[in-house]
Amino acid sequence: MSTSKLKRTILKFFSLFSAVRGYNILVLIVAQYLAAIFIFSPARSLKEVLFDLHLLFLVLASVFVIAGGYIINNFYDSKIDKINRPVKAGLDNYVKQSTKLRLYFILNFIGFLFGVLISWRAALFFAVYIFAIWFYSHKLKMNPILGFVTATILTVLPFFAVFVYFGNFSPIIFVHASFLFLVVMVRELIKDLQNLKGAIVSNYNTFPVVYGERKTKITSIIILALTILPVSILFSYPSLSYMRYYFYFALIIFFFVGFSLWKSQTRNHYRMLHNILKMLLLIGVLCLIFIDTSLLLDKVIDRLN
Repeated sequence: MSTSKLKRTILKFFSLFSAVRGYNILVLIVAQYLAAIFIFSPARSLKEVLFDLHLLFLVLASVFVIAGGYIINNFYDSKIDKINRPVKAGLDNYVKQSTKLRLYFILNFIGFLFGVLISWRAALFFAVYIFAIWFYSHKLKMNPILGFVTATILTVLPFFAVFVYFGNFSPIIFVHASFLFLVVMVRELIKDLQNLKGAIVSNYNTFPVVYGERKTKITSIIILALTILPVSILFSYPSLSYMRYYFYFALIIFFFVGFSLWKSQTRNHYRMLHNILKMLLLIGVLCLIFIDTSLLLDKVIDRLN
C-alpha cells in the first residue's frame, strides 16, 4: 500500500471514529458494566456479571444502536457542524455521506439482532430506541424544550435497559438516575449555548435561540441547584461509602460551573464548561467502584424477607 493510500485509510478510520464518537462509546461500555457490577446486581459475583452472555448482548446492542445514532445525528447536523466544529466537520468529510448512511442501517440492524438474541422485549426496546434517536435527530432537536429533554432521556436510556434487565428496583438506583438526568440536562443546555451560532444560521429553534442566553443560563443554574436533592438523599445510604467524596467534589464543581456559566460570554467558555461536566460524569462512572456492594446486598435481602 502506498503512503498516500495508507494516509487516506487512516484518515477514514479516524473520520468514522469521530462520526460514531468512539470515545463516548468506550465510556458507555465501561459505565454499563460498572453500573451492572456495583449498582444493579449486588447479589451476583463479579464473574457472574462479566460472563453473563445476555448482558454482553445488551451492551453490544446499545453500542451498535448508539453508534448508528451518532451517525444519523452527524448526517443531519453536517451543515451546522461546519460552523460550530469546522475541524471535526473536515475530518468527517473523509467518509462519504452515502457510506455513513449505509453504515447507519448496518449498525442498527446488528444492534436489533443482539436485542433479538436477548428477548423479544429487548428487541422491541431497541427498535423503539432506534426510531426515537432518528426522530430526535430529524425533528425533536429543533424544538426548544423537547430537544434537550429528549437528548437527556436518550442518553440515560441505555442504563435503564440494564436496570430493567437485572430487575433491581432499589430506591438508590432511582436517586442515582435522577442525579445523572439533571447533570446531563445541564450539559445539553450548555452544549446548545456552545452551538448557538450554528443553530441560528441553520434555523434550529434550540432553547438558547428561542429563549435567549440569559434564560438558558438561569435554567441551567436552577437545574444544577436541584442536584442537591438527590445528593442529600444519597448521603443517607451507608452503601455509598467512599463514593460520597465524589459527590462532595461534584457539588463544588457545580458551584464553579454555575458561577462561571453566568459570567461566560464566548463559545470557548461554554465548551470548557461542557467538557468539565463530561469529565465529571466520567469520574462518576469510575467512582462506582467505591460503592459498598455488601451493604446494597443486605438491603436486597431485607426486601426479600
